[in-house]
Order: sequence, then structure tokens, then C-alpha cells
Amino acid sequence: MKIYMSDLRKAKMCARGSRAFFLSQGWDWQSFLENGIDIEIVKSTNDAMAQQVVEIVENGEK
Repeated sequence: MKIYMSDLRKAKMCARGSRAFFLSQGWDWQSFLENGIDIEIVKSTNDAMAQQVVEIVENGEK
């Protein structure tokens, strides 16, 4: 299962803040935009905002 930019939007996360978070984790922002990111990678951060996105993806919220 993957997380995509559309999932960040559903979680009402801003792109600029999300990009900064990705960079702080050492993740490739451009690759995320093109391919998404594996949900398990995001889960492993234990970051509260990241977990909101994980919940949306896992629960199929729209």
C-alpha cells in the first residue's frame, strides 16, 4: 500500500510542510510525487501528522 500526494491533500497537509518533512527524513520528494511512498516507511516515523495520513489511507477516508 502506498501514500500519494492526493492522500496528503485529503489529510489537509500543505505541500511545503510535507516536503520539509520528507527532506528531514531523507526521503526523495520527487520520487514521492511520481510514485508515492510505501505506507510502512511512513508508519515507522511515529510522527503524529504522518500517522494521520496513514489512517486516512488505511481507512479509505475521502
